[in-house]
Amino acid sequence: MRKARDQDGPVGTPTAPHPVLKKYYESEDARHGFVTALFDGTARHYDWVCGVGSLGSGQFYRRWVLRHYGFGSGMRLLDVATGTGLVARAAVRILGEDGAVIGLDPSGGMLREARKTLSVPLVQGRVEELPFGDDHFDFLSMGYALRHMADLKVALRECRRILKPSGRLLLLEISRPRSAVARWLIRVYFQKVLPLVARLGTGSAQAELLMRYYWDTIAECVPPETILGVLRAGGFVDVGHRVRGGLLSEYVGVKPAR
Repeated sequence: MRKARDQDGPVGTPTAPHPVLKKYYESEDARHGFVTALFDGTARHYDWVCGVGSLGSGQFYRRWVLRHYGFGSGMRLLDVATGTGLVARAAVRILGEDGAVIGLDPSGGMLREARKTLSVPLVQGRVEELPFGDDHFDFLSMGYALRHMADLKVALRECRRILKPSGRLLLLEISRPRSAVARWLIRVYFQKVLPLVARLGTGSAQAELLMRYYWDTIAECVPPETILGVLRAGGFVDVGHRVRGGLLSEYVGVKPAR
């Protein structure tokens, strides 16, 4: 895992969300190409797989959690790593309009799928190099994609840059449960059950691979304390972390007011 010195944070804080996973790619430089190709290849199955994986509760939860953390009328939102637009759709449902929501994703295949259900602006790009000016958005969301960043420090500082003063960041993630029994159950579900269901339900070997890769990124992801530390070092205030159901993590931070 790469380590770096940060003048605002501790020495040795990991900048990658997890080590190189050599069963999938050989080096850190190869990560982006592998991940983009994997999402391109599974885009048409992604909503189905997510619906099965969340037992149908995903869209309700996304709308609820956006409202819970203050997203609402009059706000402009950037949904980073929007994928097929699941969080962006939830934001549009809250606002009742789509002009104030923008989705961004590095995968062209995911964006093509998103355009089938969304009329919001969709931009191809990476969180480490956001193509927007400073102080541009009131709210920034990212749904279950922190594990696919190349560099946590660079990415979260970019998020802070494009937020307006007092703008809010919301990162949704899946975390390893604390209980050994719960960890075993979740590992079996993600590593065995979901890949099999994905393969049988879609006929796609890549959809099966995506579910296996998902579990390995969850299992190897840096702990919440590291993510919170990078948020603070990146200039966010009112940083917090909450876990629901022992599995669903919500990380929040606010860009300081001027």
